[in-house]
Amino acid sequence: MNDVFKAYYHSPIGILEIIGTSSAIHSILFTEREVAEQGLNEGQPDVMKECHVQLHEYFMGIRHEFSFPYVLEGTPFQQSVWKALNRVKFAQTSTYKELAAAIDNGKAIRAVGTANGRNRLSIVIPCHRIIGSNGQLTGYAGGLWRKKWLLQHEQANKLERE
Repeated sequence: MNDVFKAYYHSPIGILEIIGTSSAIHSILFTEREVAEQGLNEGQPDVMKECHVQLHEYFMGIRHEFSFPYVLEGTPFQQSVWKALNRVKFAQTSTYKELAAAIDNGKAIRAVGTANGRNRLSIVIPCHRIIGSNGQLTGYAGGLWRKKWLLQHEQANKLERE
């Protein structure tokens, strides 16, 4: 990897740590920090700035998809799960079972759940949109309260656009 850059974004549900290079974002994860070490600064590459802008637009309710370059770092199976996750539209949900079927591996429900949990591009790869078959919220690396907030945020912003 080229030079690695780090920045923090203060979201309504906590601080996100963004890690990337001059060409792509590699990680966006929630932290449990009260205060960020550094926000975005002038020395950051354009991709880091664009990521910051697009996250801000998402939280403002005006962005439904992300277009900055990012890298999915994982096994071929994990990458197939994450690509299927990206097909779950804004303000919609799917289940682990449906996700397993979407990658033509209907029996891999638990493996799909594990891959979902290893997603390092929170919000951009929308693992928060995956719920249990019973309609209940299930595991989310950022915490179930954040998952609930994100789903409610998307529902509220979907309705405003209809």
